[in-house]
Amino acid sequence: MPDIYGTDAYSPPEIAQRIEAVGVKKAKLPLLSLFCLAVLAGGFIALGAMFYTVVASDPGLGFAAQRLLGGLVFCLGLILVVIAGAELFTGNNLMVMAWVDRKITARLLWRNLVIAYLGNFVGAAGIASLVMYSGHLGTGLDRDPSDLYITAMRIAAAKCAMPFAAAFFKGVLCNLLVCLAVWLAMAALSVEGKILAILFPITAFVAAGFEHCVANMYFVPLGIFIEAPGASWSAFVWKNLLPVTLGNLFGGAGMVGLIYYLIYLRGEKVQGD
Repeated sequence: MPDIYGTDAYSPPEIAQRIEAVGVKKAKLPLLSLFCLAVLAGGFIALGAMFYTVVASDPGLGFAAQRLLGGLVFCLGLILVVIAGAELFTGNNLMVMAWVDRKITARLLWRNLVIAYLGNFVGAAGIASLVMYSGHLGTGLDRDPSDLYITAMRIAAAKCAMPFAAAFFKGVLCNLLVCLAVWLAMAALSVEGKILAILFPITAFVAAGFEHCVANMYFVPLGIFIEAPGASWSAFVWKNLLPVTLGNLFGGAGMVGLIYYLIYLRGEKVQGD
């Protein structure tokens, strides 16, 4: 069979090996480094979410154009995570490949995921507070709420009102695409290639309205800070963050990480027995 990948990209079996090796390195990160990188990742995703809100606030765009352009600008978040380097809970779901291959322990896997999750929350909610205090939303006592302000309130309110099952399945579909974006980015050898690999899967999940737990760590706290109707910490945790996180885990670790392990890494192990 001819090599269709040449020297411009890694092949799928090579991607699987690279992701497993990266998972081992991530599992061994010092606690402080892991937490700081997770805070950065949460902040990076929040910046993408902030950018998305600007596009979503334009009343002149049609539905499809708004979703498409909003998804495109949201890609900023994962581009920063992948290129600048950070620890993102949803992308780190792929570490399951190293765990099932017995390269890392379950304790190290969950240590990374839990610390990444907490750090992501600090970073995303921190950016939300900065956005509120910066006046970016364009509100004040002497003026009517801006389109940005109204959109931020609407997004947070909708997320807190979402049915549990819908939030879960939207979380599954979201992290299926996010982890595929990470997978494709690992195939690229250049910065340009990594960025291009990220664009389509991330744009797709945002345009489709799927749910990303770390992005919601920005959207909903911002809504709570500006007192969006129906947005509260209890509604956020139980109606959105919990089901979306569970869905993200299933979509990323189960539908991407485990499937590709069975296809590429488990097969190698059997052949070597």
